[in-house]
Amino acid sequence: MIPLDRAVVARLETHGERFEIGVDPDLAQEVRQGADVPIDEVVAAETIFENFARGDRASEETLTKIFGTAEFEPVARRILTKGEIHLTSEQRKKMIEEKRRQVVTFIARNAINPQTKYPHPPQRIEMAMEEARVSIDPFKSVEDQVKVAMKALRPLIPIRFEELRLAVRIPAEFAPKAYGEMQSSVTVEQEEWQNDGSWICVCRIPAGVQDDFFSLVNRLSKGDGEVKVLEQVY
Repeated sequence: MIPLDRAVVARLETHGERFEIGVDPDLAQEVRQGADVPIDEVVAAETIFENFARGDRASEETLTKIFGTAEFEPVARRILTKGEIHLTSEQRKKMIEEKRRQVVTFIARNAINPQTKYPHPPQRIEMAMEEARVSIDPFKSVEDQVKVAMKALRPLIPIRFEELRLAVRIPAEFAPKAYGEMQSSVTVEQEEWQNDGSWICVCRIPAGVQDDFFSLVNRLSKGDGEVKVLEQVY
């Protein structure tokens, strides 16, 4: 259970009745987005209320009539997914700022300026979003809001999503240690250990992180690794 002072109200109004529970706003958002979060980690009390602030409980008779059950979890999940989360202005502002940062970071990592072939700085993307008046919804997924933001940005700045397809070779003396980190950092399409102990692969990366990737290969191979751009994938 979460502390009462951290809880906000999740409310569902249906069939002329009002049902409320106290929830953690961040975990409630994860549940709404389909995450499998245990219900007791989301709520402040395993009770369905008519009015959470006053502590007025909903009757079992009303719950059974409306939801077909008076059990807490199925009713609470219905309230979370179908109802509204009531945030304080401070909580809403904080969640919007965090979601905006995630949207900007996603675009900066995955999109480039097709004229220069380099990524836009996050600050440039954020300024363009402000100019385009992109509205951020704290309860919508980053992926959904990136689509909206990209549509708004295209008339203002040259931008598009792009991946690079690369051929990489890590010399034998560094390959065993570099292998795990490389596997977790890129999408490997093909790989092969050579007879001399070196490791080669063909991989894809978001075009916006190319500088970071080249730095990674240099660090893992002490400057002896090789990277060749095979193609740009739109």
